[in-house]
Amino acid sequence: MMPHKGNGGVRKAVLVITALVPLVISGTANAIDCNEDIGALTKKRQGIIDQLNQLAQGGKKQLDPVASCPKLRALVAAEHDLLAYLTKNKEWCGVPDEAFQNITASTGKSSTVANQACKVAAEMKKAQEQQASGALNAPQQKLPAGPL
Repeated sequence: MMPHKGNGGVRKAVLVITALVPLVISGTANAIDCNEDIGALTKKRQGIIDQLNQLAQGGKKQLDPVASCPKLRALVAAEHDLLAYLTKNKEWCGVPDEAFQNITASTGKSSTVANQACKVAAEMKKAQEQQASGALNAPQQKLPAGPL
């Protein structure tokens, strides 16, 4: 029986395809893992943003520094977690440079806002404490006596 000339080519193609299947499956698993991880981190971040939006009050949508300080700190922490994940897995997850730059900029802005709000909140708390202790410790004034 004569060997078929095309048999070797088919065998090589099958071997190449067989070798690529784990890479495709692995790549798909990586993409799924990345999407799940990034999705969870983004969901946590968005949940905090939603809470901050609920705290916004008045026509100007300004936040009360005392109420928003802990939430802003939580937002900064969530953004740092997301940024750390993206930094560690940038190549593995195929994170575009633009997305990486956007979250880096957002984290910087959130950190600045959180620091400002928490500073104002600390000053407000200190002023309230001073006012409360000043009212308790202030000597009582005597009312004038005699004819006025």
